Order: sequence, then C-alpha cells, then structure tokens
Amino acid sequence: MLKIEHLYISRDALFTEREQLIDEGRGIEPVQADFERYLSLEDNDLEKLQTELARFLDRTGSLPQRAGYPYEEPSDYAGIRATRPAGGCTAVRQPGPEIIRDRIYGAWYGRVAGCLLGKPVEGWTGGRIRGYLKDLDRYPLADYFRADVPAEIAQRYEILAGKAFIDRVDHLPWDDDINYSLAGMLVLKKHGRSFQPLDVAHFWLENLPVLSTWTAERTAYRNFLEGVAPPESAVLCNPYREWIGAQIRADAYGWLAAGNPELAAEWAWRDASVSHVRNGIYGSLWVAAMLAAAPFAGSALEAVEEGLKQIPERCRLAEAIREVIGWHGEGTGWEEAIGRMHERWDEKKPHHWCHTISNAQIVALGLLWGEGDFEKSICRAVQAGFDTDCNGATVGSVMGMLIGEKALPAKWIDPLNDTVDTSLAGYQTVKIGELARECCRLRLELQD
Repeated sequence: MLKIEHLYISRDALFTEREQLIDEGRGIEPVQADFERYLSLEDNDLEKLQTELARFLDRTGSLPQRAGYPYEEPSDYAGIRATRPAGGCTAVRQPGPEIIRDRIYGAWYGRVAGCLLGKPVEGWTGGRIRGYLKDLDRYPLADYFRADVPAEIAQRYEILAGKAFIDRVDHLPWDDDINYSLAGMLVLKKHGRSFQPLDVAHFWLENLPVLSTWTAERTAYRNFLEGVAPPESAVLCNPYREWIGAQIRADAYGWLAAGNPELAAEWAWRDASVSHVRNGIYGSLWVAAMLAAAPFAGSALEAVEEGLKQIPERCRLAEAIREVIGWHGEGTGWEEAIGRMHERWDEKKPHHWCHTISNAQIVALGLLWGEGDFEKSICRAVQAGFDTDCNGATVGSVMGMLIGEKALPAKWIDPLNDTVDTSLAGYQTVKIGELARECCRLRLELQD
C-alpha cells in the first residue's frame, strides 16, 4: 500500500477522530469499544484494514450529539448567520484608493514576513523555542531565527539542514500559508464575487499539487478525486475537520473585501466549507472579517472584536477568543497568558497543536499583547509555539492591514528580497509586490 500521510488512516488519525468527536459533543459510547480495538492493533494490521476503517469513520460521523451540549455550532452559512451576535452586522465602508493600496501591500509583506519568522521553528514546542532563545541570550524573540549558532546549541536544538533560517535563505520558500493566500485571490479572479465551494475544489485540482496540501485539505482533495463534492468533502473520513487549515486560507477574502467584514466572511465560508466544519470554518470567517475591518479599526482589539461578529455567538471559538480578550482586559501579563495557553493545550498532541481554536487564541494573544507594534506582535505569536508559521503569517497579515506598508520596519521586510516561492501553477517564484499589485487591481474589478 502507498501510505500517503493524511490519506492513510493511521493510529494518529484514529486518536484525532476520537478527540474530535468528544469536542463536538458526540456520544461516543457506541463506538468506544471499536476505538479501543483498532488502537490496540499493530501498524501493519491497521494497514490491512483501510476499507474497514474508512467505513468506521463514516459511521462515527453520524453519531448523535449528547444532551446538554452547551454550544450552538452550525456549519451551513444560513445557520451561521442566524447564530451570530445580535446587531453583529457592520456597516460597509469604502477606503480611499491610497489607503487600501498601503494596507493590502502591508498585509502581503506582513504575511510573508510573519510566515518566514515562524517557518524554521514549525514543529518546535514553546519550551524548545524559549530554551533556544535564552541559551543565545536572545530572549524575548526580536528578530528572525538563525542557524549560525555555536555547535553545542545547534546540536541541542537539532538545527536541521534545509530549514528556512534567515541566514540560509534569501526569500521565503514555498509554504502552504502563502499558497492559499494566492489561491483565494485566483479563485476570485477566475470566478468573480459569486464563486461557489465547487469552484474552489476545481481550482485546487487544476492548480494545486496534492502533496502541497496537508491534513483536512489533503483529505478533501482525496474526496474530490473520488467524486465527493462539498460540503460532503469536508466530513468524509476527515478527522482534521476542525484543524487550522481553513483559518490560514482566509486572508485574500479579507483583503479583497476590505471595508465589508460580512462579505469577507461569506467568501471565507465558501472556501472553508470544502474541507472543514464548525470551528474549523469559524476560524476562517473570524480572520477574514478581522482583515476586512482592520483598515478602519482603531486597534487590534477592535479588529478582533469585529471578527467575532461574523461567527456563532455560542461556539467554542468565540468563547476561547473572548477568554483571551478577558485576560488582556484584566491586565494579565504576557508570560502568564502564554502559561495559561500551555496549561489548556498539549503541544505534543497533534489535535491540540494544529487545532483552529488553540492557534486562534495565539493569534489573539499576539495581536492584543503586541500593543500595536508589528515586531512585537509577530514575535509574540511565534514565540508561543504551536503552529508557528501559520500564526506568524496571520498576525503579520492583520498587522499589515492595520498599519500599512509604510509603517512596516525595514528590518522585517528587506530580508524578503521582495520574493516568494509558491507551488501553484504559473506562480512558482514571484515578486511579493506584484502579488500585492494584482490584489489591488482585482479588488477594483470586483467592485464593478
């Protein structure tokens, strides 16, 4: 058997599915014995049971929700709209052309810089990042990570060849965070304002290599190839349906709907629903709406709160973000806030490390404790651990939309050399400035 990661149903996938069902409030008692039996098998036995395991995951997806579940978490857009906070619709505002140009350029450069900051330490725990920085007397984080460190530090922290440390690269190598920002732009360019989830699926098949996708996206891709259309593509054999993937795909929808958070959220839903459900979708809507609101927001807090207006009021994600806002309002220190995060979430569990909610909390932490400073915001998001490149990219994008290109420090932008790689057809190596220009042009076309 060709065992392609996230298509092969592995032991980790079964653990993730069980945790996901519990998160969703499903009563797992009818399948608990099956989980225990499968998880007790050796890997080579699981390999022989792939068809059976696929049927099992299909069955777990239809388990009823237990009584008393305290959250209201629809996945359809009408249901999401109906469960948003009362009075949540924000008036549409039109930024002037020079303002929006500055903000979109800022968002593109900020996203790439934040991604490059987090990319070399993706997979490191927060403790490992902290130890590396302290051993080098560079704590707290205030610059890109470097590999040219003393030999004992390189050995202790396994500074691996091929990782995108700033002294090893002269631009950002391809990364799914940037792939998806470009993909969202190109979907809108091809299909216009009325694009549908099926258009997203077709775009991926035509332009995005399957091995440039991960977890929920790779599973959805497999489902597309088998003729399964959205929204079923998001649930069939997909233990990763609330992981971070859709949240990192939201940026272009926020940039291109700047001034209209509700439209940004709707576009983000059409994209997210091909591969995610519930809070996996809400993370995308929250980020897109934040970005659309950011050019008019007086602070990062205002942008965060605008994003919350577009997701169900009684969902786990909204509760988690409001919790972070509460810590900030109480004057909780940065170190204590991160400590609380690590008490709640275990980075050694893939389901915690890559979940939408854990990483959305870190995005909120970076934005709120960043105090309006680009450097402090992206560094705090990355230093916290978890999905470092994703969180650095999202925070960099929001900060870019808040403060604009002209306010971005050269220290973070110059090392990019205005260049980024992607794995999308026709955009293998491109200028960041050209992507931003194309984004600005497209925004004008979409307004016609």
